[in-house]
Amino acid sequence: MALDLTAPPAGFLAFWREKHVCTLTTLRPDGTAHVVPIGVTYDPDERLARIITGGGTAKVRHVRAAGPEGARVAVCQPAGRYWSTLEGVATVSEDPARIADAERRYAVRYGREPRENPARVVIEIAVDRAMGNLPPEQA
Repeated sequence: MALDLTAPPAGFLAFWREKHVCTLTTLRPDGTAHVVPIGVTYDPDERLARIITGGGTAKVRHVRAAGPEGARVAVCQPAGRYWSTLEGVATVSEDPARIADAERRYAVRYGREPRENPARVVIEIAVDRAMGNLPPEQA
């Protein structure tokens, strides 16, 4: 079911604050899907999802390969038979302030400080579509 990002249900937002391992799907240069487990945060006010990661990872290379306009990606959060997916355009930032903000948000959602990583970057996804199958109390 598609979700309205201009007025997201409270349950949808609560679901994206719960501690879950998610997946990120990027495209390899040959067009095949690259799916990896990640931690992600979602800011509904900015409609921005953030993923902290090392600058040399395949996911970062895939996003950068798309050029400065960014790459279409999807982030999925499964929880048993329930799930939600955020889609949008991803870009990579090396800005220390943006990375620190993403680290802070990660610590809040996942209840722990991220490990030290001097090569850290943040993948920022400008979310333009959301869908999911949420529990009735969260739909």
